[in-house]
Amino acid sequence: MSLLVVGLSHRSAPVSVLERASLAVETQAKLLQDTLAAEPATEAAVLATCNRIELYADVDKFHAGVAELSTLLAQHSGVGLEELTPYLYVHYEDRAVHHLFSVACGLDSMVVGEGQILGQIKDALARGQELHTAGRLLNDLFQQALRVGKRAHSETGIDRAGQSLVTFGLQQLAAGADPERWAAGKRALVIGAGSMSSLAAATLARTGVADIVVANRTRSRADRLVEILQQGDDTSVRSRAVEMSAVGDELTRADIVVSCTGSTGLVLTADALADALGVTLDAAPERPAATVTPAPADVDQHAAWVENGSAASAAPAGRATALRRVTVPAQSTGPVRLALLDLAMPRDIDGAAHRIDGVRLVDIESLAEASADAPMAADVDRVRTIVSDEVAAFGAAQRAAHVAPTVVALRTMAAGVVAGEIARLDGRLPDLDEKQRAEITQTVRRVVDKLLHAPTVRVKQLASEPGGAGYADALRELFDLDPQTVAAVSRADLNDPNRGRS
Repeated sequence: MSLLVVGLSHRSAPVSVLERASLAVETQAKLLQDTLAAEPATEAAVLATCNRIELYADVDKFHAGVAELSTLLAQHSGVGLEELTPYLYVHYEDRAVHHLFSVACGLDSMVVGEGQILGQIKDALARGQELHTAGRLLNDLFQQALRVGKRAHSETGIDRAGQSLVTFGLQQLAAGADPERWAAGKRALVIGAGSMSSLAAATLARTGVADIVVANRTRSRADRLVEILQQGDDTSVRSRAVEMSAVGDELTRADIVVSCTGSTGLVLTADALADALGVTLDAAPERPAATVTPAPADVDQHAAWVENGSAASAAPAGRATALRRVTVPAQSTGPVRLALLDLAMPRDIDGAAHRIDGVRLVDIESLAEASADAPMAADVDRVRTIVSDEVAAFGAAQRAAHVAPTVVALRTMAAGVVAGEIARLDGRLPDLDEKQRAEITQTVRRVVDKLLHAPTVRVKQLASEPGGAGYADALRELFDLDPQTVAAVSRADLNDPNRGRS
């Protein structure tokens, strides 16, 4: 079995496609179940954030796996396969491990170095465990990715290379001014009470806003977020919760609005925003969506690159790999009466809001454009080294783990042989006392252990090296081990409740 990831992100697809391809939580669960039902996959996990959708699987056939995972992503996202395929990337085996570790460290984030992705990886693992779609490989992979991400943040200054999307978004809203000075004394409305909205509320409180109003469809979650804000020792912000039905009234009093809900439709329309400001929405043309150079045009081409050892996300000769974005028309240069930050995918706030006089809108699309030129920290190179080292270590550990059940099965078989011979000896020499019998038994066990020690240690060492997976097969053939016995050892190890805990 082999690790495969098929996905799309802000680096490969325009926001308009990511927005349409976004997966609700219940859709992610159905995708995982359908992936396991597909023939090539035995494990599956989905990593879905505001700027990436990735399906990880343990597959036994590469080409069939790529085709099946791509088709499943298209079916569950609602974006046709022909339209989706040019934006998909494929990573296989060590490249797939390298990709997830890079993601965990924030190297592949829209804002390099942001740490929120670790929580999203943790959620993806928890979902796979809850639905029993994450087995040995994906449990090990995602748990190690979390450790690598934490290591990168603790051992380097990657945090200085970037910040959360919320902080970056507030910087964009401040338009060059000091965010704390810009936000001081303002009234903020936070729509949603999930992890991103909670981060937004906490960030706004630290930035120095005077008031925060939280609106959410489930009032109890809004109340809980307000309670957390009021318990904070580092802020003195006034906060309260309201029903979603009160959002229209709150808009008339707000200076800043941050929205991040799981809604599949718009939460704030341009007309509602215009009404709140008491202005007329002009008839200016819609803001054009950003575009990117498409990735390769068919799944077979993806597969061929990976099989040939090329970087799966690279473009063919003559095709640019960097994102090329269309310049977005400037928003109103007049005084800003309402600053809007939309962190949802699909979007919560009508893109036509930029046509309203006195409104400044920053969304995932504009954040992607702004982050393209963000400076990289010197520590990024150090993080890349950590990722490379951890990928090598993970590969060696997985290869060694692959041979471990065979070694256990071999020792189990040897123990059975010893037990059988001791029983046979008892029948032939029934007059042996307990001390003599114990001494003979111990001697025979020592002989067997010494004979097996060198080959089992050596096979573990060889198996941890690249190309070492075949040593387990050789060991099974040489000692005529029952494949079902080896499989039983693997299942027992996987079902160990203490396995993988950290």
